Amino acid sequence: MSTMDVNNLFGVKGKVVLVTGGAKGIGRMISEGFVANGANVYISSRDGKACAQACKELNAMGKGQAEYVVADFYKEEDILKLAEELRKREGKLHILVNNSGSNWGESYDTYPSAAWDRVLNLNLKRVFQLTQAVTPLLEAAATKEDPARVINIGSVDGLRVPALETFAYSASKAGLHHLSRVLASHLGKRGITSNTLACGPFQSKMMKATLEKFGDAIASNVPLGRIGSPEDVAGCCIWLGSRAGAWVNGATIALDGGTVVASKL
Repeated sequence: MSTMDVNNLFGVKGKVVLVTGGAKGIGRMISEGFVANGANVYISSRDGKACAQACKELNAMGKGQAEYVVADFYKEEDILKLAEELRKREGKLHILVNNSGSNWGESYDTYPSAAWDRVLNLNLKRVFQLTQAVTPLLEAAATKEDPARVINIGSVDGLRVPALETFAYSASKAGLHHLSRVLASHLGKRGITSNTLACGPFQSKMMKATLEKFGDAIASNVPLGRIGSPEDVAGCCIWLGSRAGAWVNGATIALDGGTVVASKL
């Protein structure tokens, strides 16, 4: 089979993948894409019941397999426990998808200190700490031709100024985008790439209320006229995680149907 064959170029079969927040929303879409293409996916969040249900549904699809490790990313010690559990079960990790995130919307005049602590902790600090904790596992999986990958789920709100009052969220995602570039420089030398998907609107728990209220208006502001689908985000992650994405490092990719570049007259 040619190295240019699509199964070689975009193959992720047998790769070990960790998706944080992989039971719901965008994380679930990504998990499904990897499992459907033969990867061994670990999903992790604090909601053990949702993780178990997601794994049951994902494993029913066949091809790859899904397992879960319960971890509360607000607790620093759970990061280390997750890394240790992966070390014991697999000893290596090909792809880390940092997807878990938190948002807080409140008016500027009352926006609280607690919002900053909660959102920056989860969206920025914990991403660094988890990546740091699993770096030995990523190094164990990496080869010269097929580096290990870190895929960070950012947001268009880290690239533009959002209409909603989500000050900590926007700042955390802009910080994540730059952290990803800094990691790309440091970890590239260790056989690990780091890239970001700056996601536009997708159907997720975080976006549920907003889409119910303003769904039509949001879709009409996207040049392609719709919100993102599971195939859109899963496809991008499979590309970044496969041979086809092996030389992409330090990129921030707007996965948004053109939202960021839409001009308003």
